[in-house]
Amino acid sequence: MIYIIAGLILWSGVHFWKRIAPQERAKFGDKGKGIVAVGSVVAIVLMVIGYRMADGAFYWGRSPALTGVNNLLMLFAFYLFASSGAKTKITKVIRHPQLTAVVVWSVAHILVNGDTPSFVLFGGMAAWAIAEMIVVSKAEGPRGPYHEVPVKKEITAVIATVVVFLVVATIHIFLGYNPFG
Repeated sequence: MIYIIAGLILWSGVHFWKRIAPQERAKFGDKGKGIVAVGSVVAIVLMVIGYRMADGAFYWGRSPALTGVNNLLMLFAFYLFASSGAKTKITKVIRHPQLTAVVVWSVAHILVNGDTPSFVLFGGMAAWAIAEMIVVSKAEGPRGPYHEVPVKKEITAVIATVVVFLVVATIHIFLGYNPFG
């Protein structure tokens, strides 16, 4: 589990860097983006390796009901992520759709896996996303006025959601984790 925790710490550190130490981050200019990108990739590698190696208590297993709930939550998470870029109508209600997507993704995976490594990895990612929302909201202050969104952007977000869901499901199947039970 040490790799999972190290990955979570690195992930959190590179993502909080801009908000917690903006002057230090600004000194790096565009090179700072590269540092964040490399740090993020290393963090993901650490978390994946750690998760695949981790042992821990197993509290519940996959069931058809939890698999269905997981898939619905994942569709919603992908929609939230897509809506962030398209600035769809849901962004009127949800200030941080990408970070909210991480929380939804985390909950979905905890529900379907039910083991200690999942609690550490996905719970840690959810905790980071919630903390990031708080930090970003404080840094940015009150939200500006909402702007209307063309229907075309809503349709684009829905299509992107379905395509990404199918791609991710296919990758999971190839890795031996059938998301459809």
